[in-house]
Amino acid sequence: MNYRRPADQLSDARAEDQPGALPTPRPLLPILPEGEAIVLPPLDNAPNNAPEDEIPSRIPHLGHAALFLAITGALLVLTQLPFLSIHSTAKDVVAASPKMLLTAEAVTYIATLIISWFIFPLLWHKPFATGLQLNPPAAGRNALRLIPIGITLSFIVQAVSSLITMPKSIPMDDFFRNRTDVWIITAFGTLLAPFFEEVLFRGFLLPGFAIAYDWLSLPRIPAAREQWNSTNKLSFPALAFSAVFTSILFALIHGKQTGFTWPVLVLLFCVSLVLTAVRIRLRSVFASTLVHASYNFAVFLTAFIATGGYRHLDRLTH
Repeated sequence: MNYRRPADQLSDARAEDQPGALPTPRPLLPILPEGEAIVLPPLDNAPNNAPEDEIPSRIPHLGHAALFLAITGALLVLTQLPFLSIHSTAKDVVAASPKMLLTAEAVTYIATLIISWFIFPLLWHKPFATGLQLNPPAAGRNALRLIPIGITLSFIVQAVSSLITMPKSIPMDDFFRNRTDVWIITAFGTLLAPFFEEVLFRGFLLPGFAIAYDWLSLPRIPAAREQWNSTNKLSFPALAFSAVFTSILFALIHGKQTGFTWPVLVLLFCVSLVLTAVRIRLRSVFASTLVHASYNFAVFLTAFIATGGYRHLDRLTH
């Protein structure tokens, strides 16, 4: 996609509305070679009365993201009900058996993705993978570059984290009490969690907040509304704002796991920015997922080596 500022677009539109005026050249930023745009290519010449399937659409917007979160929340409550009927709180469930919480989360994630696969195409009038821009071919073509990025980033973060004073006990310690739990959290954190988090943050929330930013910054004049209806381009400021904001949310959602150790959250914020850059650069949620999964894999690999194959877990807990 060719990113342009809304102000440039509007000035072009006004100039071309002048009688006898020549079309104003439209300077564009360099076209990124990989995949498609974060939203579908614009239909700049589509008339306002074009058939529905020819009108440019901005998806997923924040309403779609809210629906995805609502589905996730409802399923998470349902899957945890059997465990909460025995234990009073989710914290008690984790203390009793981390496997229970991980099972509930895994079922929730998988069920949410399956339901979304069928629901959102009805709203978008296009397949889920296309509307969300999963774009696995881009990830496959660049796998030999993406995997080392994730592993290197993980080692850098772990090295910096080793210099940070952590609380004596953090919630993540509950998942490293026995080998079975550790192997489950390793599989969950390497395979399922990265994909679900990338779908949420880089698939739904990133374009959602960018679309909202462009809409709120749009001048309330007819020319601006016409421009909005004739294209689905996202501006660079909108993507920059959304990248920062979603990265803050990404860090905060992992805050409880780290006992809200702020230096660690700053590192996670930076990790999220890298994942966002990969997702935008390659136009692929699968690409950022591959980096995310490689990052987590390196974390568990370090723990595996440090504990002698998960045989000495006391070396990990405080």
